[in-house]
Amino acid sequence: MEMASSDTRERLISAAADLIAASPGEDFSLRAVCDAVGVKMPTLYHFFGSKQGLIDAVVEHGFDLYLGEKAAMESSGDPIQDIRAGWDAHVAFGLTNPGFYTLMYGKVSPGHPPAGQSRANEILKGLTSRAADQGRLAVSPDQAAAHVLVSNIGVTLRQIILAQPDPELSHAVREGVMAAITGTATGQGDALNAAIEVAAAHPHILGATETQLLVEWLGKLSREVS
Repeated sequence: MEMASSDTRERLISAAADLIAASPGEDFSLRAVCDAVGVKMPTLYHFFGSKQGLIDAVVEHGFDLYLGEKAAMESSGDPIQDIRAGWDAHVAFGLTNPGFYTLMYGKVSPGHPPAGQSRANEILKGLTSRAADQGRLAVSPDQAAAHVLVSNIGVTLRQIILAQPDPELSHAVREGVMAAITGTATGQGDALNAAIEVAAAHPHILGATETQLLVEWLGKLSREVS
């Protein structure tokens, strides 16, 4: 019985997700969800309590998909480069799954972020903390993570709203944020910090191992002379 109940719940979430994906940003019918699964309305309310309860479950499902993709990504070994890769993966997920994304980041209750957002944020904060440990940040790890996240969400939502990918905009905003948090924007930082980020952004030129060593050496030199 428990297995059947669990299966019914998952099928209801899947049906709602399919309806949301088919018409991003539009409302969906609970009756249509029940009809797709072949159950009565009381069954849906038994599992979720309300329409908002079902939406919350769909949002959590969306974060499970998103975090599953992030978990499958290989680390470059460089936290700043991993932030760049994470940015691009975030945008790609939003453009591929606009229905999920607009619920995950576009429709939120003030003061009550979805639990999945916290899981995603912790991954980003882990990277900014590593970058701070290497002396690569001009701001605190929390502030760096906030800069990246709000900019990443804004760029993704804009492309979803316009229904048109804009990789040049995404790249430009991403690099602007990277320069801001690392202190290499115009008028900030110094030549050593700039050299670190140039090397890290192009590991194919020197090779991964050599680039990592160069970043470590320049970072140590920057900390000693600053």
